[in-house]
Amino acid sequence: MSGFRAFKAKVPIEWSQSLYITLVRGLPGTRKLHRRTLEAMGLRRCHRTVLHSNNSSIRGMINQVKRMVVVETEEMYNARKEAEANHKALRPPLVVSHSSPAGGSSNMS
Repeated sequence: MSGFRAFKAKVPIEWSQSLYITLVRGLPGTRKLHRRTLEAMGLRRCHRTVLHSNNSSIRGMINQVKRMVVVETEEMYNARKEAEANHKALRPPLVVSHSSPAGGSSNMS
């Protein structure tokens, strides 16, 4: 699954006070205006997330580069981070015992 679909917003962003904006597409090959807009938002590298307050100027910037960014509310961001932490959590080690056959010899020559 692509990164864009993984972070796709399912809640209207007008309802939340703060927005988490993640850059999911690379900068090479984009228009200079879009690069400057992303730099103004603080997004300089792919898969980086910044927090901004929800106001009309930020929503206008998001609308200008909407193909390159994903917008999440605070609840969505926290749920995604929690799911990533659970996925990366330590699991018990897998123990495999290799027993030698009953009638075989233990000499490996």
